[in-house]
Amino acid sequence: MMRVLAGILLLLLFIAAIWVVEVVNLLSGHRLDAYGIVPRTVDGLKGIAFTPFLHGGVHHALSNTIPLLILGGFVALQGVRAFLGVSLLVIIVGGAGVWLAGRSAIHIGASGLVFGYFGYLVARGWYNRSIVSVLVALAVIVLYGGLIFQVLPTAGFVSWEGHLFGLLAGILAARLGRPRRKQEQRTQPEQHP
Repeated sequence: MMRVLAGILLLLLFIAAIWVVEVVNLLSGHRLDAYGIVPRTVDGLKGIAFTPFLHGGVHHALSNTIPLLILGGFVALQGVRAFLGVSLLVIIVGGAGVWLAGRSAIHIGASGLVFGYFGYLVARGWYNRSIVSVLVALAVIVLYGGLIFQVLPTAGFVSWEGHLFGLLAGILAARLGRPRRKQEQRTQPEQHP
């Protein structure tokens, strides 16, 4: 129970940090946005760590807060270790994907993490195949299944690359975290001379 509470607390602290950064960013005229991911530039590498905390305004931060609470909450219910592992993998691998293949622009926002949580929870249902993980995956699909269309380049100001690479990183996190199944022991036939 304590590890679940710790995971939820960590999620709430992360969301609080997003809002503190957003207030500072607003007061500075959004100067912090320059610390987002700028693909294929050395300076843009730092954005991998900062992007989830930076948003283009209050509406942008709010549009990520609700799904972060819900999807991140499902991940945090697995405990602080799972929450940290999935979050860091999605932020680093998803951010690296944007840095390598994204359009020349400043990519900001926690939506890559939202898509990572979505991909993780759905893929976890597939890989784990426990009743709970399948039910969570179905609930996530019902609540947020429409997200999948936002991995396509539909609006020029939306980092669909962040969505796509976040989703793929979440699926990777589920694959890496799948339970190890005992391999069937193969017996070799006895050889007779």
